[in-house]
Amino acid sequence: MSQTYDAIVLGGGAAGLMCAGVAGQRGRRVLLIEHNDAPGAKILISGGGRCNFTNLGTVPERYLSANPHFARSALSRYTPADFLTLVEAHGIAWHEKTLGQLFCDGSARAIVTMLMDECSKGAVEICCGAGPDEVSHDGTRFAVRFGERLAEAASLVIATGGPAIPKLGATSYAYDLARRFGLKVVEPRPALVPLTLGGDQVLFRELSGVAAEVVVRCGPLWTKGAQFAEAALFTHRGLSGPAILQISSYWRHGEQIGVDFLPGRARGWLVEAKRARPRTALRKVLGETLPERLAAVLAERLGLGGEIGTVTDRVLGEAEARLGDWRFAPNGSEGFAKAEVTVGGISTAGLSSQSLAAKACPGLYAIGEAVDVTGWLGGYNFQWAWASGFAAGQAL
Repeated sequence: MSQTYDAIVLGGGAAGLMCAGVAGQRGRRVLLIEHNDAPGAKILISGGGRCNFTNLGTVPERYLSANPHFARSALSRYTPADFLTLVEAHGIAWHEKTLGQLFCDGSARAIVTMLMDECSKGAVEICCGAGPDEVSHDGTRFAVRFGERLAEAASLVIATGGPAIPKLGATSYAYDLARRFGLKVVEPRPALVPLTLGGDQVLFRELSGVAAEVVVRCGPLWTKGAQFAEAALFTHRGLSGPAILQISSYWRHGEQIGVDFLPGRARGWLVEAKRARPRTALRKVLGETLPERLAAVLAERLGLGGEIGTVTDRVLGEAEARLGDWRFAPNGSEGFAKAEVTVGGISTAGLSSQSLAAKACPGLYAIGEAVDVTGWLGGYNFQWAWASGFAAGQAL
């Protein structure tokens, strides 16, 4: 025998919990189904366990999508300030780190508890431990079979995320379900993910553990502002660190990335160093700013091991240019297993930007990471989860 609800939310992550709580508090009878044993698994591991729950610099331009304007409506109607008001209402202490990132002072569990409390206020029924085995639609109502139960509702919300971090149970289920109801899917790719190096660049793996503050740019997107000034980290497989994770969302197989190892240097700085200290080795000059191991490798790769006073101005100019735009050709990424989020997903062309409702299937909604909206590193993806969840919750 089936049970009837106003809405069924599939997925107990950030977006699903937000949506369910908002709809429930509007008087809707809501069922939330989570296939894991407990909701909020991704929230709990985020931000090193302290949850980077939003970013004060949230603007639509810091999101990737086939339709770069799609996120504007939801983000404008539920802002970082709105979520921060909720956080403070629940007595959760927080702090701001660099670049507008907001974290819990304590455990990320506080955010999960807050969202669960909000669902409780709305009398949301949460069922964990069994995902949807079967979903159907008779033209009027959705029917979801999970475990030994069958539930029906006029509205169904897809909030099951993307395939990033499969160890937490992430799958491409959202895409399969969306296609069944006539929605298109933009090719999903790993995002905010380390990049791997091969060929002659495999030698850089010897620098595993070395990090430096750099500016990273990506291929043909440079003129569109795809560059990030943050730390890059060499690993035993290639490149990681915030700057690399950021650029990975823009990078495509076959493209190069450019790294400025000494950002902010005026043109001709190396020739000036030669005039001032001709008997100094390049590795020592670089080592005044960069980690010694990295400085040594760069000098070696440039073929400049001796005193800079013995090198012509032309060669030093070429070295300076290369240090300011050192090309790496990643041979891949570490995939969805190490990706924080997914680029691509359910196409926004089939969704309302105001309500996240499917245009061709009344009563169907898609929110959060399942949708083709991907934010930068640093709390942007959580803000999209809150904003899209709020928009759908208001519309249910």
